Amino acid sequence: MADVPVPPSSLRTEGILLREIHVNLLECKVCFEKYNPRQKERRPQNLSCGHVLCLECVRALSHPVLKKLECPFCRQLCDVDSTSHCQALTDLQDLLLSRSPRSPVPHRVRGGSGWVGGLGSGALRLRSAFGGWGSLINPTGVAVFGSSGTVVVVHDGERRVVVFGPQGRRLHGFGRRGRGHGEVCHPVDVAVTPSGYVVVTDAGDGAVKVFTTRGSYVLAVWDSFQMPWGVDVDSCGHILVTDIQAGTLSQVVVDFARGVTLMNRAVITDLQRPKAVACCRVTGNIALVETLGLTTTQPPNGPRPTRLTIFNKDFNVLSQIDSFTLSLGASVWPCMSAVAFDRDGDVIVIDSQRGLIWSLGKLQNGPVLTPLVSGDLIRPVGLVATAQNTLIVLDSGDHAVKMYSVHSDAILVQT
Repeated sequence: MADVPVPPSSLRTEGILLREIHVNLLECKVCFEKYNPRQKERRPQNLSCGHVLCLECVRALSHPVLKKLECPFCRQLCDVDSTSHCQALTDLQDLLLSRSPRSPVPHRVRGGSGWVGGLGSGALRLRSAFGGWGSLINPTGVAVFGSSGTVVVVHDGERRVVVFGPQGRRLHGFGRRGRGHGEVCHPVDVAVTPSGYVVVTDAGDGAVKVFTTRGSYVLAVWDSFQMPWGVDVDSCGHILVTDIQAGTLSQVVVDFARGVTLMNRAVITDLQRPKAVACCRVTGNIALVETLGLTTTQPPNGPRPTRLTIFNKDFNVLSQIDSFTLSLGASVWPCMSAVAFDRDGDVIVIDSQRGLIWSLGKLQNGPVLTPLVSGDLIRPVGLVATAQNTLIVLDSGDHAVKMYSVHSDAILVQT
């Protein structure tokens, strides 16, 4: 009897499922190393709260005298002596290793076998991830240094700004916790200028702070800000900052070499809790996300409606869309919390309610809602689309940076 061919859709579904298992079950979500029962330090250990870590991370996070550790996921205090080997994950790993692997299914997209244009044509693949609890603590903002691929992240660690190499190796950190000279109190977002300066919004200090690539303090801008939130830089090096409390979008012009503010003006006012802002390097357009108030027809505990507006470089409105309008055409209610442009000028947003990344296409032509990333994210908070067609997503739920591309079948997880 001839073998019955397996439909390609079944192979694709199985491949996605296997990748989900390897990423979400068979690796430690603190150090991102694969569990390995044959290496003592990589054995999966059950905590009393039900979460699983590798033995090395259990030892690293535990108090040497009290023999207790706080679970990095649920914050429950657990006894080290009560941990036990997670035999179920070991059995699952052995079962998957015993199977004969099938050939990967090629990822086809519209427009031929290669990827043409930006990122907005279909599902992306997880290429690598780095960070993890300890390296990053509740990160909130991410940016990239030009074409080098160096990644900068702001988080709640002792050094508020952390710089990683393109492969995920930690290079250095700066901006100690505080309100003093060169310190950062509560960072929310980060951007990088074309000349390599790092710009941080410090909501705790009501300021926008600028540092060199190596972390030397340049200047801070306090004038007119109440609670600065989102930040990005246009191709001219002008800084754009949203103020969630004042309801404004401001443009700040700085002489970085002399450390002097040349201009700080509110270019758009009367906004409703503006958060994310992004500048398109192709068109010069600006995307802005606002969080709107609940209407009388919406449940008080439901997701707040959001609005996305596209401005040209002169701050004139080009197009506008909100959660309700998007839900009419797609039967979903995207809760937009962060925004970026890909290299083709398409708009990409984070749906924080569902942990998804959507492409909206070019809003001037009407939104085309296309899912790009789903299943790998817990609580995405920031994203950057690079000129090399890589989507970098900051996942605060995993305390990690995750990098996606359109042509990678293999998942490489690094620390």
